[in-house]
Amino acid sequence: MNFQLLTFSAAAATAATLLGAPAAQAQINTPQPSPKSTVTQRVGLTDVTIVYSRPGVKNRAIFGTVVPYGKRWRTGANATTSIKFADDVTIEGKKVPAGEYGIYTIPAAAEWTVVLNKNLKLGADVDGFKDDQDVARFTVKPYKLPAKVETFTIDFADVTPATANVEMTWATMGAKFKIMADVDSKIAAQIDEKITKNANPAPADLAAAAVYYNDSNKDLKQALAWIQKANAAEPTKFWNLNTEAKIHLKMKDYKGAITAAEASKKAALAATPANGEYAKMDEELIAEAKKMGK
Repeated sequence: MNFQLLTFSAAAATAATLLGAPAAQAQINTPQPSPKSTVTQRVGLTDVTIVYSRPGVKNRAIFGTVVPYGKRWRTGANATTSIKFADDVTIEGKKVPAGEYGIYTIPAAAEWTVVLNKNLKLGADVDGFKDDQDVARFTVKPYKLPAKVETFTIDFADVTPATANVEMTWATMGAKFKIMADVDSKIAAQIDEKITKNANPAPADLAAAAVYYNDSNKDLKQALAWIQKANAAEPTKFWNLNTEAKIHLKMKDYKGAITAAEASKKAALAATPANGEYAKMDEELIAEAKKMGK
């Protein structure tokens, strides 16, 4: 075959491929009108993750119009909004097993119905919602926001050692629901293993247990015994001495609170580098103990 003909044929094939290339190229990537967002919060010892899309107000009337009252809403835009729990939790009094669920809401002027459902693939097709796949259903009271929120937002608020609120805000309205994690049983098991059944518990474990008992308003005498044992083993740990002072204060042992706070302040200032922040906290605690002890 003629070499020139072969060369021409190859060139023609290449040109044809190039002419057809645009159809195979990736689409131009632009920002989404309702961008995806992921928020994660540890509640107690349990990780909670929410994945949702965030529509904007864009000069529209939202609740009662864009989001009709009395109808199911995907609680965001695009794909179904999801919430995932690493462990079993309690939400507004309802037991919810560990797992991932869709968050659907039915807003109304006076109250919102919040539904956790096993279906994660409905998206905008909320009419495909099946009640028999519900995991939990409860109502919450909406509230008026002090300032307008342009972009729909789901976040965690009011976090405590065992609880957190999931807060949904958009335009001028907000609603929230409370998640409660089972912290006590998990920590009790750890205390039993690392302290109760251990002839020589680590000072760090004793201090951690004392802090938890104090923060949770449990047995303060036991908390004091643990922190004093930790401080006897490690007398320069000023943060643990401060914990002891707090427990004494809560027990209304003002003299003991002052003694422990003074020891904490001395250790804090002697540390390398000196910790003025703890020294200041100790001074404030001493002043409070003296005032309360009058």
